Amino acid sequence: MQGFLLRRLGQVLVTLFGVITLIFFVQRLTGDPTFLLVPETATQADIDALRHTLGLDRPLFVQYLSFLQQIAGFDLGQSVVQNVPVSTIIASRLPYTLQLAAGALTVACGLGIPVGIVLALYRQTAAARMLAGLVFAAQSMPTFWSGIMLIMLFAVTLGWLPPSSVGGFENLIMPSVALGLLSMATFARITRTAILDELTRDYVRSARARGASMGRLLVRHLGRNASIPVITVAAIEISNLLAGAVIVETVFAWPGLGQVTVQSILARDFMVVQGVVLMGAFVTIALNLLADILYSVVDPRIRLDGVRR
Repeated sequence: MQGFLLRRLGQVLVTLFGVITLIFFVQRLTGDPTFLLVPETATQADIDALRHTLGLDRPLFVQYLSFLQQIAGFDLGQSVVQNVPVSTIIASRLPYTLQLAAGALTVACGLGIPVGIVLALYRQTAAARMLAGLVFAAQSMPTFWSGIMLIMLFAVTLGWLPPSSVGGFENLIMPSVALGLLSMATFARITRTAILDELTRDYVRSARARGASMGRLLVRHLGRNASIPVITVAAIEISNLLAGAVIVETVFAWPGLGQVTVQSILARDFMVVQGVVLMGAFVTIALNLLADILYSVVDPRIRLDGVRR
């Protein structure tokens, strides 16, 4: 365990360094943000003074070293547009994004895993064929389109749900469904494949020959043995939910990190974009590490060095 964690820590540091470097230089390719911050009547002297205040008149490599020093001190910097610490902006928006991601994950797992089980165990039935059509439809719809369709149906036509913004539980339903549908299809497909693979194992045929019911097999053996690929997908899909929130939050005017990221990109607010991307990279790395640890918890035969006992 200790050797595994040390190796993964080294990989985490290398990955984060690569992400920090990439986002820093890519952001600078979009242009100088000072032209968006000064009024149209500003003189060149005003522009130069603002660039000096923001430190953008220094050589790019010097800015890069300064940014690395800030990150090493857990300082994400100051927003050049809002003139407040980036950590304050992220802290104020993060609860909304976590709330949306939790709702979407509930939709994805709560529907996707049972649907995948039904598709595997009852694949020749009419119900399974109908559910397969639902999965294909969910996988084919981009989140911005499904979000707009949900607004038109349930908010505009039926008037059952509020069209946008935050509030009570009813405000969370449509964004969660729009964001979770694509992941739901992924969970359903992976669960179906994992269950079908387990059904071909000798222990399943032996248990069935002894009269064990499929329900008991599913609870005691199939579910646990088929959970390894589902855990892998879950780590990836949670990261995808956070990334997909950018579009969904824009469609539903949800005041989370996705919305502030779009606003910061348009305003060329380098520091905010960098902070959000770094946080997303850290969450993705942490989730993959957690998935690796869960492998050995779910299946004791799997050691963290990748060799089966």
